[in-house]
Amino acid sequence: MANKETKFTEEELQELRDLQTNYQQKVFDFGNLKVEKMLMEKRQVDLEDKEESLQEEWEGVQEQERELVQKLTDKYGPGQLDPTSGVFTPQPEAAATPKAEATA
Repeated sequence: MANKETKFTEEELQELRDLQTNYQQKVFDFGNLKVEKMLMEKRQVDLEDKEESLQEEWEGVQEQERELVQKLTDKYGPGQLDPTSGVFTPQPEAAATPKAEATA
């Protein structure tokens, strides 16, 4: 039987072709999945870059706020500002506390 050629049936050949097609489809699907994953990773990097940029901008706005508060405090002293009306109410000055006398 080792030297005798055997021909596969049409059904067996079809099964082999179907199997080959299935393998090719899986390779194609893996390729598509890899491309999708690469695009998603790129999007993730882009989002992280944008987040970092926005964080830096946020910190810049906070610095602007500190500078403005300091400028206004230097000019008007401590107090409260109603941003709607623009009315500034100075903070009442604390009553001077008498110094404790030293005992000898």
